[in-house]
Amino acid sequence: MLQVTETDLIENLTYDELSVGQTAQLIRTLTLADIQAFAAVSGDTNPAHLDPVYAHDTLFHGVIAHGMWGGALISALLGTQFPGPGTIYLQQDLHFSRPVRIGDTLTVTVTITVLDDAKKKVDLDCEVINQHAERVLYGSARVLAPTQKVRRPRSTVPHIQLFDPEARFKALLARAEGMEAVRCAVVHPCDAESLSGALDAARYGLIIPVLIGPTAKIDKVALDAGLDLSGVERVAVPHSHAAADVAADMAAKGQVEILMKGSLHTDELLHAVLAQPSLRTGRRMSHVFRFDVPMYPKPLMVTDAALNIRPSLMDKVDIVQNAIDLAHILNIELPKVAILAAVETVNPDMPSTLDAAALCKMADRGQIQGGLLDGPLAFDNAISTHAAQIKHIVSQVAGDADILAVPDLESGNILAKQLEYLAGATGAGLVLGARVPIALTSRADSANTRVASALLALLAAHHARRLAAAPL
Repeated sequence: MLQVTETDLIENLTYDELSVGQTAQLIRTLTLADIQAFAAVSGDTNPAHLDPVYAHDTLFHGVIAHGMWGGALISALLGTQFPGPGTIYLQQDLHFSRPVRIGDTLTVTVTITVLDDAKKKVDLDCEVINQHAERVLYGSARVLAPTQKVRRPRSTVPHIQLFDPEARFKALLARAEGMEAVRCAVVHPCDAESLSGALDAARYGLIIPVLIGPTAKIDKVALDAGLDLSGVERVAVPHSHAAADVAADMAAKGQVEILMKGSLHTDELLHAVLAQPSLRTGRRMSHVFRFDVPMYPKPLMVTDAALNIRPSLMDKVDIVQNAIDLAHILNIELPKVAILAAVETVNPDMPSTLDAAALCKMADRGQIQGGLLDGPLAFDNAISTHAAQIKHIVSQVAGDADILAVPDLESGNILAKQLEYLAGATGAGLVLGARVPIALTSRADSANTRVASALLALLAAHHARRLAAAPL
């Protein structure tokens, strides 16, 4: 039987238990999450509450809480404690005397001033003060008090999971502050999505686009989509194969530092890259997704979900190393790599578990460097500390993974799309293992996703510059 404690119960005061002068208090500290949640629920997206740049130039010189957030605290006190359940709001008069800022601790006090025995009405003075004893809100309330005693389990409320993809996007863009835009070959941008994605990345100062493809086609796409190509460099070629060859040749000659896929097959572009010996590194090329997932506390990388269909053990060595290298570029000093399988134990009948165990041992011997590996780990164990504890898994990686290394492309692709479409994740992707980073985009990608992929490529390109300039 479920045991209910006193703290799980909510109890009211009936009208007969009230007296003039009786008071009650509630204390609450304002957080950014409170402001965001109130804006989301109320629809009040006034930039004075949400945009620090705008708010800085207002009368209050910074973000402030919605005025009615303080009013909601009064309502909470009246409805849950004093008088509590059964109370009916009749009237509220409020005066706002000071702004409430993030970090302010408010003390809400209500005091009974009038009792109407005939109608069971109660008038109350309401006051809200901050941690400096300054009054920020005051007024009066009139309620109809309950006449029957209520003592029952507290109601559960939906859990609000706040996720601001625009804020995450801006934080990612901030990594490029002070970095010079680099020349990027945009290969066969003959649809509106790939062309606009390249132009958006240029507008953010990430790339200097070089559009390689049939000029007439590109011009028509731009015209139909209302895109301005003024001042954008273009290289005319007859078709997508030629566009890939020219782009790879330009990369080999150092004329561009990034390749960006347009509306051509990935195989076409990668085949052209592999045909240039100077673009090879001796390491297998692989794709890495970087996701911001609402339910996960930090960015999560997934590899390989786009290139290598059934990678061998030695392929996986390169796949994992490429992901670790990208994590370093993103300032993750010692990325935690979870080698995924369906189970967390080694099973000879499941090759993915054997590969996982081998990869971990290879990392121990220095064949994979710069990361902390563990596996095999099932997905839940990799991202949930609670799940790992239940299964008695002792691991520095379990529940705190930075990188999820999947068994094969099918499982990786399914996982990546589930994160995006079911978990609301926002992502970006990059191909590593060649001399230049390659931004792969999909027609289904949002504008921000395309820009984020260009940003990852920019970070990788600047990292390559630093390596080339470093003394041997």
